[in-house]
Formats: sequence, C-alpha cells, structure tokens
Amino acid sequence: MKSKLFLFVVLLVGLGVFVWTQSEMVAQPQPQSQSQSVGNNVIEETKLVKLTDNRNSQVIDHLAYSVSYNDDWKLPNWVAYELTRKETIGEVERCNGFSPDPKVKGNAVVHKDYTNNLGKYDRGHMAPAADMKWSEQAMRESFYTTNICPQNANLNRGDWNDIEELVRDYAKRYGSVYVVCGPIVSDSPEYMGNYQRIAIPDAFYKAILRKNGDSWTAIGFVCENEAGSKPILYHIRTIDEIENMAAIDLFYSLPDDIENKIESEDNILDWAL
Repeated sequence: MKSKLFLFVVLLVGLGVFVWTQSEMVAQPQPQSQSQSVGNNVIEETKLVKLTDNRNSQVIDHLAYSVSYNDDWKLPNWVAYELTRKETIGEVERCNGFSPDPKVKGNAVVHKDYTNNLGKYDRGHMAPAADMKWSEQAMRESFYTTNICPQNANLNRGDWNDIEELVRDYAKRYGSVYVVCGPIVSDSPEYMGNYQRIAIPDAFYKAILRKNGDSWTAIGFVCENEAGSKPILYHIRTIDEIENMAAIDLFYSLPDDIENKIESEDNILDWAL
C-alpha cells in the first residue's frame, strides 16, 4: 500500500513539473525576425534625404530637426524632422530671437545679415516655430539662422504659411508625419546680407511622408519665392519633380517598389486637401 502511495505522489510531482515547464516555455517571448523588426520601423532605420550633387554641406542635429547647412549659400540645403500629434499641442511662446547656430563650423549667419534684405524678404523658417511649441529648447533652436532663408514676405505669411498649417493638420489627423523642406537655388543666385553673402532662393519645396496602412504615401509642394496668393493644389508636385529641382534624393531607404510608386505620383487621394 505504501509503495503504491509513493508511486502516486511521484507521478503527481512529475506531472506538476511537466505542466510548469510547458507554461514557462509558452510564456517566454519569441524573438522577431529581423525582417519583421525592420518592416515595422522602416522610417526609424533610415535617413529621409541626401544630396545628389557635390555642394557644400554640414549636417547638424538639433532636438527637433536636422539640417544640412551650406556655407557657400549661407542657407540650409534641407531641413528634416518628424511632427507628431502630441507635438502640435503646446504652450511655449514664440521667442523671436534669431541667433547664429552654435554648431556651425566657420562663420555663421548673424541677425544683422538679414537687415539688408532688399526691402521684401522675411527670415523664413524651414522647420516652423509653430511646430515647436512643445519644447522651449526646440523653439529656441528653430530660430537658429541655419533654419532660415530669405523668403518673400508675402509668401512667408501667405501660401507657405498655409502649407505649414496643413502639415500640422496632417500630424493631428494621421498621428505622425515626416517633413523635408528647403530652398531651390539657381546656379547663379542673387545675394543679400551685410556681413555674410546669403543666396536668395528661387523657390522652396516641402515633401511630406506618412504611413498609409501597411505601406507609405507622400505628397510634395513647391512655392516660387515671390508674392502671390494661389490655391494649395497649384503648388502640388510629385516627389520625383522635387528631387529634380532641388538635386536631392528623398526617402531613399524605403523599399524600392514603395519609393518608386509614391515618388512618381502626386498621391492627392491619400491626403485630405
């Protein structure tokens, strides 16, 4: 009788160990494949833009944006940043204190360089101050002159501002957007400035990328650097067109099939206009 009882206890203990072992195996997280990880975080693994020519460039990272600064033009080649829904909400006041970028190697543009502006140019933000209300540091760094271009005053306060507001609407609607913007400069630009010679752009571009279900979609805008009031649809360009005008390669680390598709079409139907 005792031997049967002992055998029964042994069987119960063995069964308990087996059940516990199986439950631990099920509870252990299974590693994801590399392709799954990359596929779910494509844009976090990539840079948004690169130059396709040999112009001067110093890439500088700030809290809210990165900039490729051109010391020959005294302008950004491009400015790139992500804007999230949460970042559109903030109470930080606009600082209006334009200042040289402390990270620039060489002679940085100073405020006085923009006082001799031929009477018609604003200090136009590429990454807008209104996108930086979530952080005092981000707001302050948006006023670095590496983020500024001579921009027609009417354009800065009109059509360009309308597109900036549209970007914020997209961030609120879709949760997150990636933005690349900058000047389009001719081979022989005009210059302005008291101390530094600042190139005057012919136009400005803005390219916007976001997730679209399991894929991506993009839309682009180009504004001539002149006065005028035109509807949003007038300024829409394909990403391929912007790349050709600005000598840049946008969203180049996306899978080729996705990149080719979203860059060759205007994708208007993917965006609320």
